[in-house]
Amino acid sequence: MQDKNTTSNQITDGSLTSEQKARYARHLMLPQVGESGQEKINSTSVLVVGAGGLGSPVLMYLAAAGIGRIGIVDDDFVDITNLQRQVIHSTSSVGELKVNSAKNRINQINPSVKVEVFNYRLDIKNIENIIKNYDIIVDGTDNFVTRYTINDCCEILGKPWVFGSIHRFEGQVSVFNLEGSPNYRDLFPKAPPPELAPNCAEAGVLGVLPGIVGSFQANEVLKIALGIGDTLDHELLLIDALTMNIRKLSYSADKKRKRITQLSEEAISCSVSQDEQQSLDSSQIEEYMGEIQPSDYVEKLKQGWDPFFLDVRGEAEEKIVTLPNTNLRITHTEIPSRIGEIPTDRDIVVYCRSGMRSAMVVKFLRMSGKYSNNLYNLSGGIHLWSKTVDSSIPKY
Repeated sequence: MQDKNTTSNQITDGSLTSEQKARYARHLMLPQVGESGQEKINSTSVLVVGAGGLGSPVLMYLAAAGIGRIGIVDDDFVDITNLQRQVIHSTSSVGELKVNSAKNRINQINPSVKVEVFNYRLDIKNIENIIKNYDIIVDGTDNFVTRYTINDCCEILGKPWVFGSIHRFEGQVSVFNLEGSPNYRDLFPKAPPPELAPNCAEAGVLGVLPGIVGSFQANEVLKIALGIGDTLDHELLLIDALTMNIRKLSYSADKKRKRITQLSEEAISCSVSQDEQQSLDSSQIEEYMGEIQPSDYVEKLKQGWDPFFLDVRGEAEEKIVTLPNTNLRITHTEIPSRIGEIPTDRDIVVYCRSGMRSAMVVKFLRMSGKYSNNLYNLSGGIHLWSKTVDSSIPKY
């Protein structure tokens, strides 16, 4: 890999075989790639964590592009319910280990790619020994424990990683830890409780969305390998497949955050550690996390608090249910262009279905520098409200 701000357009004769020159001819025609760029792609190693919805397009496009060595981590088996979106697998693969099914498909696409498989789940005991052997890491997971584990290990080892996330019709892409750029904890400092982060099986996902997001991830990998273009290393790309709105939110490193120097189960498994909870009262935890529980929100309203209550879900979700006292609804992807509609002279509480999109909006509003009053994410969103405040509020 080379410096991300340089381009590669020099041709070095004889480095690629005749078959490779034919296979990658459309790359060789690009001034920013050329033969020397293709050599960089061929010499790059990439570890893809997850051979599911996101991993499928990432693996296939990286194999087709000629990434020299690809590692695949997944402990799951192919199920018929996967086939709606996990396009690297086929009906005949049902029942096989996903890593083996994916490897077979890669071999069909490009037999010159070396494929290494790890049919187990990453954890703090095995991750360093795997990640240290790859240049770039790609996250194709659907759980926060693994995602924070990847992040922390990449910070320790100085490895860049490409993030992707999908939910129903919405996707996110970013690049972390690239040549000292911000990492996942700068954007999302603490992991939410698992019950507040439903996966595809629980929430559903439009089948084509992982293909869109995964293709963006593969694109970022190739730009990093080639050292060309502007990578998403300080930006979070937001994709709404229903409206085809694509937005970018800028973020920066949290200078107060302590650098990760060793992997810790506690750091990746909960939002606030037990020691932190014991040393903070409830109001301090709210300030520390920027979160407020639905029950605490309702109690503070009874005491006379009058915050601006902002719904950042989509229009279709609003028709299903809206929480009482909502002042305004703006789809989260439209926040940057409609930020002027959000008052700066009141406390603000932001909510969505499960608390994830609203947390991202709170982070963006903080970084905008426009808001001096308190900003809170309604923890758990409508789901936790239904569970702890009013069971007549429908979950969906």
